Amino acid sequence: MSFLRLFICVVGVYSMFLLWAIAQERLAVPFPSIDGSPDARFKSALFIGTCQSAASTISSLIYLLVRRKPGQSFLSLIGLEAEHSASKSNGVANGVGQNGNHVVHHKKGGLFTERTKALIKVYFQCSLLITLAAPFGFAALAHISYPTMVLGKSCKLVPVMIMNVLLYRRKFAPHKYLVVFMVTVGITMFMGFSNEGSSKKHKVGGDSELTKNGLLGMTYLLINLALDGAINSTQDEIFAKYKVNGQQMMFFINLTSTVITSVLSVLPLPNIPVIHPSNSSKSELKIVLDFIKLHPSVRTPLAQFALTGSLGQLFIFETLQHFGSLTLVMITLTRKLFTMILSVVVYNHKLTLGQWGGAAVVFAGIGVEAWVKRRDVHAKRVMQEKEKAKIKIL
Repeated sequence: MSFLRLFICVVGVYSMFLLWAIAQERLAVPFPSIDGSPDARFKSALFIGTCQSAASTISSLIYLLVRRKPGQSFLSLIGLEAEHSASKSNGVANGVGQNGNHVVHHKKGGLFTERTKALIKVYFQCSLLITLAAPFGFAALAHISYPTMVLGKSCKLVPVMIMNVLLYRRKFAPHKYLVVFMVTVGITMFMGFSNEGSSKKHKVGGDSELTKNGLLGMTYLLINLALDGAINSTQDEIFAKYKVNGQQMMFFINLTSTVITSVLSVLPLPNIPVIHPSNSSKSELKIVLDFIKLHPSVRTPLAQFALTGSLGQLFIFETLQHFGSLTLVMITLTRKLFTMILSVVVYNHKLTLGQWGGAAVVFAGIGVEAWVKRRDVHAKRVMQEKEKAKIKIL
């Protein structure tokens, strides 16, 4: 049963995110129009984010409802009511009298506690960071090739480390600095040894992606990674401080993200580079609907992007819950490698020998991180077995 569950998780992560990657890259290139006008790119990162977050909200809520424990309140189900508060209230109720005291403690675990208000606030902050980060990642694809994007996104450890140090004053083991060095060298090699930078559909106009456009794309990607680092470090803080599970966080962050992007989509925003790159007085939603009407072929990759992304997140949290972070790291590491290879095959990107070498250095660096983590987990299990043996002897 355990092997079957792992097999389903691996197939789910691979299939969903490989399809998600194909849809993401398709959304970054021009779409043909039905009225004979020139092909045009879909530029609304806000709407793409809304589709993704709305689908993720629905899928995570369905997951939580399916896994709901008997008698569990809805607030506890979505993580707004701490479970330890409920157990304490039951204990007091059984000891003193169920009617009076139970009601008092239930209010303490409700919507208006300090914990709940603080949790909603930090969820909102995280969602706001996600709303800001997504457009920069999408804009980067107009200037760099998708394999470069995948390789850059594989280096999330670097901004996560930086943001943890800057925001929460955390320290890291020495091997992590080696990993950061290898990743940086690999990315530099990949960018420097590019002879095309992209395929014809993604051409940025130079012999290397270290051109003006390529560097602009990398700047967008670095901003995206920096915001991702702040998001991940904030999520780590939520897990540690508020004791919620992955699906609860997935539900609430995507719910608040949907609210934020939906509000922004109906407002007549001014021209905001990257986030709302339009001089039109129309709302983002009106611009998107007009674009879809003229370019109906955009519907399929939009739906594919939202659906596969939301289901892929569920498989990730399922893997994390039952098999731990080490297994998840190995799955996501190999998945990114296959994503890059699939992009090369599907969209006919041309990579030089130097670029493959750079990619190898990056994945070797990430492999060092996975190996050290595996060693630490094994050592921890050995210590736990020794402790169990001592207890049995006593």
